[in-house]
Amino acid sequence: MGFFGFLLLGLIAGAIAKLILPGKQGGGWVITLVLGVVGALLGGFIGNAIFGVGLEEFFSIETWLVAIAGSIIVLLVYGAITKRRR
Repeated sequence: MGFFGFLLLGLIAGAIAKLILPGKQGGGWVITLVLGVVGALLGGFIGNAIFGVGLEEFFSIETWLVAIAGSIIVLLVYGAITKRRR
């Protein structure tokens, strides 16, 4: 997958993760989408290490699942960090 495909995957995965998580997360949509890209990278790394599934193909359901799961993890960690600061 190319750079722009990965970027698009991360942006969409971040938006989906924000919709899945209950409550109000800190930060706006820009922060959420950037965290989605980071989460997609994390999800691809974890998915490849544990299940042998990475971010190879854009239209693969496994790619989307690991990207969304990684985005949820990153959003949860970000939410926990920003709650402590308030």
